[in-house]
Formats: sequence, C-alpha cells, structure tokens
Amino acid sequence: MKTADPKTISLSALGWTDALDAQRTQDEQDAIPMRISGVHRARLTALSQSGNTRLRIPPKTTTSDFAVGDWVLVNPTDRAVLRRLERHSLLQRKTAGTDIRQLIAANVDTLFIVTSCNDDFNPARLERYLALANGAETTPLIVLTKADQTPDAASYQSRAMALQRDLEAVFVNAKDTSTAAALAPWCGRGQTVALVGSSGVGKSTLLNTLAGKSGEDAQLTGGIREDDAKGRHTTTSRSLHETPAGGWVIDTPGMRTLHLGDVATGLDVLFAEVAELAPDCRFRDCTHQHEPGCAVQAAVTAGTLDPARLERWRKLDTENRENTPVATGARGNKKHSGTKKRR
Repeated sequence: MKTADPKTISLSALGWTDALDAQRTQDEQDAIPMRISGVHRARLTALSQSGNTRLRIPPKTTTSDFAVGDWVLVNPTDRAVLRRLERHSLLQRKTAGTDIRQLIAANVDTLFIVTSCNDDFNPARLERYLALANGAETTPLIVLTKADQTPDAASYQSRAMALQRDLEAVFVNAKDTSTAAALAPWCGRGQTVALVGSSGVGKSTLLNTLAGKSGEDAQLTGGIREDDAKGRHTTTSRSLHETPAGGWVIDTPGMRTLHLGDVATGLDVLFAEVAELAPDCRFRDCTHQHEPGCAVQAAVTAGTLDPARLERWRKLDTENRENTPVATGARGNKKHSGTKKRR
C-alpha cells in the first residue's frame, strides 16, 4: 500500500485528536501511537509518523479484535501492540446465525453509503446502512454512482434524501476527477470516511478517484451484470488509504447481507416520524399494529405517515430486538441471554 511521506505526515493528519491523547497514561508517553491500516487473518499493519509497519499481536488476542481505523499504542522496541485506545465510533454488523459481531471500521467521521442510479437503488437496503451509521454515531452520506448513465439522476437524489431527515445525497461519476471536489467537504485533512455498499456499485472506482490511485496502486474494479445490475466482489479486505486532501478512506468488501443488532437509537433517528408519534400511543409497549389508541396507526389512516415506511420500520425493529441481548437476573448479577420480544 502506498503510504504518506514520513517527512510530512503528522499524528493530527492521521486523525489523532486531543481526546485520544488524553487516554494515554503517564507510563505510556513513550509508546508510539499508530493507526491500524490493514487487518488480515494473521497480521496487522499500521501507520505512524514514520510510515507503514507490521505489528506484533498481543497474546490472547486475534486480528478480529481490531478494526481498520483503530488507534493503538505500540512498544517502540519490538512493535508489539500494548493496547487499543477507546473508539469514538465503531461500525460493526452481526454475523448471521451467531452472536458474533464483525468489525467493519473504527473512528469513522462519515459513512459513504454507495449505491448506483439503477436497479441497485434499494430503499430498504439503504435504510439498513443508515441505521448502522446512526447507531455508530457516524454521519451518513448517500453517494449515488453511475449518475452519468441515467437522465434522471436528480430523482434518485431526492428519493435518497427522503429516507431520513437532514440526510444529504450526492450523485457522482466515480471515474471523473471532479468527484473528489464534490466529496471534499467530508474528506479534509485528518477526516476519515468509510465506503459501504453492495458489490458492483463502484466503491473501488470511487476509492481510486478519491485517493488518486492509478496503475499498480489502484484497487481492482469490476463491472456489473446488465440484466440485474448486480456485481461481483472486487475488494476482499478492509484497508486505509490517504487522499491528496489529507483525509483517509476505508474501503470495505461488498455486503450481500447486513444483519442489525444493538441499533435501537439508530432506528429512532432513521424513522423519526415513528419515534416521535410513539409516546402518544395509549400503550407504552405499543407495536403499532392493532392496539386501540395507536397514534402511529392514526397517522397512517390520516395519510401523514407512509404505510410502507411503517412496515419497513416494523421489520427492522423486530430484527434488532431479536439480535440484541437483554440483561436478565438479579441486580448486580446481570446476564445477557435470549432476545427481547414484543407482545
């Protein structure tokens, strides 16, 4: 991976903040702060003021305990990780059929949710990514690619912005250098963005444009099938890349499925119109389906709430509850088991 010039890079340019510095103890002042730039099955790589280096993993830990974007303190003698610093944001998803959480990226300021101006545009899937971003306290931005291939790009933008209050959406031609200028407000010095989206939407092409990569340095890209607008995976791991503007981009593999858990707050932000009506329901644990005195159903009847939105909220809310452990047991002896069911 191409790294920044060690003569010009600084911790602040890497995304180091006063809040991170405050986590260091007096005994850790000699430890080197580094930012994880690559997570592989058996190794970690990280960036510091002196460039990219391979790290030694602490005993009783695995690379799955770390995410690209993490900050760690490293022993200057043997490059062993001493400890990971607390994250200000963490993107993770539930692994299907297990309680394991797969780490996607850490310390991300803005999540670029990438979709195409074609049949890939799927509001229900975009809402999953939005809930993920909201739950991680990361700012979401919808990035609409292949805008040059449709005469109606503006309609895709308006549909995307309607998914959540105050949501921004930008349509781009991922191959055009003007894209970097369009996305510059989120890619400034020390800022970190992550790219998520399904395969074939142009994430790798977008990364190459934002990071100024070409030739051997460029990420592999792949096309999509014309019949269903679906693509194949061209990115198979997560990695951190510098942009000419001094920001950082984390690329991620395409996701065919995204299972949600522990994102109740994220759903409240996404479906604010439902969350704001719920306190007016007669029953505190109203499911907004059949109960008398339901303010949400009243809004649907009045035509002020889209029934399709409510149905999508109900599906994600149910999934989130089933995937979120609930504390049980006597006070002071809590155990997490089972799932929380609505009546």
